[in-house]
Amino acid sequence: MRVCVIGTEYVGLVTGACLAQIGHQVICVDHNVAKVELMQSGQSPIFEPGLSKIMQSAVETGHLKFTTDLGAAVAHGEILFIAVDTPALATGESDTRYVEAVVRGIGSHLNGAYKVIVNKSTVPVGSGDWVRTIVLEGVAESSSEMTEFDVVSNADFLREGSAVYDTFNPDRIVLGSDSPKAIAMIKELYAPIIERKFAEEKSLPPVPVVVIDLTSAEMIKYSRYTTLSFLKQAWNMVLQAYW
Repeated sequence: MRVCVIGTEYVGLVTGACLAQIGHQVICVDHNVAKVELMQSGQSPIFEPGLSKIMQSAVETGHLKFTTDLGAAVAHGEILFIAVDTPALATGESDTRYVEAVVRGIGSHLNGAYKVIVNKSTVPVGSGDWVRTIVLEGVAESSSEMTEFDVVSNADFLREGSAVYDTFNPDRIVLGSDSPKAIAMIKELYAPIIERKFAEEKSLPPVPVVVIDLTSAEMIKYSRYTTLSFLKQAWNMVLQAYW
């Protein structure tokens, strides 16, 4: 399948590289030219065990490419992953302005072909309707061709230092959408992982796929994010008090 991943920070780069490794045609987008050139050479800008090897292999086979051209990447992808950072504000909420810019950009580059827009960025609960609205605004502002699309929330459970392992060996895959067509496409995308073809223990039963509504999936993602943020803040306070 043809995949576009927008954002090459931790989640986006690992997702893109692993999807390329299982056989999909992936284009990752980043606005940083130097970073794109580094990744095109097969080098990872972040440290994650096993990631550089996967990147180098996928780049050599042509399954993984990097670009700064959002329009070309959106045109390429049947499935578009949004994986840009949403840094925490002083209030503890996520800063969604980068997500908004990406979603608007997607809308301005649609080309008439059906798209599934998958949100992996951390956004407030209820953002699915917001994403749809911003896409349509992007379409209207650019006069691009109207495209049928659906929005899916796909919570990730990646741990830094074992993200590649977690991608290929998940205990479950959570998909949130009201569109059977979109869910079917994401299941097809993840089929090699669901069937454990790249798992450490290939004899285990297939990975459970949990299909829920969009809002519930966003709640799972956001609650996990806020819990981790709280734990990091608490740990930093302990360190500061100790030192």
